[in-house]
Amino acid sequence: MSSVPKRVKLDGAPADGNTPAGNNEEESEALEQIDGVQNEIDALNEKASEEILKVEQKYNKLRKPCYEKRSELVKKISNFWVTSFINHPQVSGILDEEEEECLHSLNKLEVEEFEDIKSGYRINFHFDENPYFENKVLTKEFHLNSAAASENGEWPASTSTPIKWKEGKNLLKQLLTKPYGNKKKRNSEYKTFFDWFSDNTDPVNDEIAELIKDDLWPNPLQYYLVPDIEVEPEDEEDNDDNEEEGFDDEDGEDGEGEEEEDGEDEG
Repeated sequence: MSSVPKRVKLDGAPADGNTPAGNNEEESEALEQIDGVQNEIDALNEKASEEILKVEQKYNKLRKPCYEKRSELVKKISNFWVTSFINHPQVSGILDEEEEECLHSLNKLEVEEFEDIKSGYRINFHFDENPYFENKVLTKEFHLNSAAASENGEWPASTSTPIKWKEGKNLLKQLLTKPYGNKKKRNSEYKTFFDWFSDNTDPVNDEIAELIKDDLWPNPLQYYLVPDIEVEPEDEEDNDDNEEEGFDDEDGEDGEGEEEEDGEDEG
């Protein structure tokens, strides 16, 4: 079996002692030139990142009035946000029925990115007066690099508004003591929505926050308008059953026909 050749050292010395010095010098020079070109590419990539960041910041400012206008229009539609949450395939997976009732009072959702987009963002949930808690706004904030370190200087980190639950209405306590599982399939590490909101152990890998920021927030209308398709699988099963029954009937009729033919032949 042939062995894998060793890489040539940059100082011009043969890696295995068998490479001619002339060839080795050429390769070393080529590697140094490649390294120089790579540095140029890295510098361009860094410059591109800076310019892309400026473009993103520019368009974030341009989009802001549109988001504000949309928020005002959304207030005219009852249960807009809770319906969008329920229709979202991932977010709905952490909604308990009692939480759905609570989120009927959610009248506004907004995502605010920091000036340095890569450094973090916050998600604000605005609520009408409701029987569950006193807060008018609940905020979950993400600090993803040193430029946006949290108040205690830590990063990455996330923080959540302490929820001022009304007496006997603490959904976290109620839902954490509730038997696990309900009619919905749970495909997330979080058991409930408020469990996610209050958890700040892994801000970098917060899938739900990223879904809200990058998917639900930019276009919630696509989820609000999702038709109710839960009954379709049942209809398909019914159709399959009917088809099977049809095949059975046809088989029965064929069998009866064969018996009649056999009787005529015997006669």
